Amino acid sequence: MKLINLNQAVYNALKFFSQNKPPRLDLSRIDFPLVVGSGNAYNTGLILFSKKKALFADESTFKDTIKKYQPLIKKKVIKEAVIISASGEKDSVWEIELAKKNHLQATLITCSPQSSAAKIALKTIAFRKIAEPYTYNVSTYLGMILSLTKEKPEAILNFLKRVKLPRNFRNYKNYSFVLPDKYIEICSMLDIKGRELFGPHIQVRAYSEGHSRHAKFVHQDKNELVIGLGVKNKYFGDPKHRYDISLPKTADFGLLLTLGYSIIGHIQECKPAYFQTNIAKFCSSYG
Repeated sequence: MKLINLNQAVYNALKFFSQNKPPRLDLSRIDFPLVVGSGNAYNTGLILFSKKKALFADESTFKDTIKKYQPLIKKKVIKEAVIISASGEKDSVWEIELAKKNHLQATLITCSPQSSAAKIALKTIAFRKIAEPYTYNVSTYLGMILSLTKEKPEAILNFLKRVKLPRNFRNYKNYSFVLPDKYIEICSMLDIKGRELFGPHIQVRAYSEGHSRHAKFVHQDKNELVIGLGVKNKYFGDPKHRYDISLPKTADFGLLLTLGYSIIGHIQECKPAYFQTNIAKFCSSYG
C-alpha cells in the first residue's frame, strides 16, 4: 500500500471535520490540573490549557513532577490529572495508574474511548479521528484543537488550497518556519513532525519570532528556505531565500498547525520517500 503524504492527511482531516464537527470542549470545571502527554499530545495540552493555570509534564518528567508537587497534591490544591493520548495506550496507562495512586482524579482526553487507559480513567473525553499513517496524528490532535478554537475546517481547507509556494520550493535541502510568538506551541509540533518524517535526511526547524532572535539563524545558507507564517521576516535566513505567507484575520492554532503540516507534506512530495520506505520496518522490527 502506498502511504499518503502529510498534506493529503491534512486535507482529509479537514474534510472530515467539515462534515463531523468536533464536540465542544468545556474545561471550565477543571481547575489547576496536572496535564500530561507524550510528543504532540503534550503540545496539544499546552494549547488546550493555554488560558488556564495548569502544570505540564510528559512521559519523562511525570514521575518527578508528581514528587515535586506532593505538598500541593496533599493540600488538594492540585486535585486532578488530565492525560492526553490519541491511542489511550502506551504511556497513558501507567500515567493514569500513577495519578490514581496519588489520589488525583484522572481524566483522559483521547480518540480511543475503548482503550486500556479509558477503562481505568475516572472520566474520558472522546474525539473522533480518521485512519492515517502511523505517527501522522493529524485528525487526532486537530479535532481537539478545533474543539477549543471553533475555527471552521472548510475555511481552513479553502485557505490552504490557495497558498502558493515558491517555484523553486523543491530545490531546497532544508526548511525552517518562523511563527508569531503566540503560536509557539505549534513550533514544537512542526519540529516533531519534521523529525518523524525525515530523520537525518532533511532538516525541518520551527521557531517563534522571539526564539528566532537568539542565534537560531547564525548560519545563512542558500540551501535553506525560511518560511514566515503570519510574520514579515526581515532578519532570519539568507535574504534571497525567505518566503512569507500572510494569514487571514480568523487564523488560530488550527490553521497554523494545518498550514505547517501541509507545507511539510509538500516537502515529502518532492523528496525521496524516506518515511514510506522505513515506517513498516520501524513498526515491525525495531520500533
